[in-house]
Amino acid sequence: MKCVPSPNFNARAANIALEYIVLHYTGMRSAAEAQARLCDPAAEVSAHYMIDEDGSITRLVDEKHRAWHAGRSFWRGIADVNSASVGIEIVNPGHEFGYRAFPAAQIEALQSLLHDIIARHGMDPATCLLAHSDIAPARKTDPGELFPWAKLAQDGLGLWPQPDNSSEGDATALLAAIGYDVTDPVAALTAFQRRFYPEHMTGTADAGTVARLCAVKRVLG
Repeated sequence: MKCVPSPNFNARAANIALEYIVLHYTGMRSAAEAQARLCDPAAEVSAHYMIDEDGSITRLVDEKHRAWHAGRSFWRGIADVNSASVGIEIVNPGHEFGYRAFPAAQIEALQSLLHDIIARHGMDPATCLLAHSDIAPARKTDPGELFPWAKLAQDGLGLWPQPDNSSEGDATALLAAIGYDVTDPVAALTAFQRRFYPEHMTGTADAGTVARLCAVKRVLG
C-alpha cells in the first residue's frame, strides 16, 4: 500500500461511533485524475483509500481522521456520515465516462482491505457496508448496479439475503426502517434496487422489491 496524503480531512465528531464503510466509484476518466482531485485542497473532497483496477491501494487519509467523501448524506438517523465511516474510492469511470464491471483483482484487494478495517474497528461485517447511493439516494448512483455485492456477501461482507416469501408491507416505511432517507421515496427505492435488485431498477414497489425489502429489514432487526 502506498500513501499519498490528502489535506482534505478534519476531526471526527466525538459523539458519533465509527461503524460504517462507504463504498464509492471515482467516476473519473483515470485513477491519476481521481487521485489528483482527492488531494486537491480546492476540491474539498477526499477518502481514506483508493483502489485502482489492478488492485493497488493508496491511502489518502488516516482512518482516525474524518475524510470528506459522503457529502450531504443520511443513514439510520446519522446526518454526519463522514464522522461515522471510512470512505473507499474504487477506480471506475462511472456512469458518465463508460461504466464497466469491476476487475477481479480490484475486488479481491477491496475484500482484503474491508476485512482489515472491520477487524480493527470491531464493526459488524453484515451491516457496516454502505453504497454512496444508499446514503445519498437523490444525488448519487455509485458504486452502481455492476458492483458485486453478492460476491462480497459470500465472503462474509455485507448483506445479500434471499427474498422473503412475504411481499407485504409499505415500501417507504420499510426503507425508512432499514435506514434510508425517504424524503424522495422514489430515489430511495431506486437506490435500494440498484444494490439489492439491480436487474429491476424501476423505482416502483413491485412484489419482488418488497420481498427484498422485507428480507433486508429482517436481517437488520
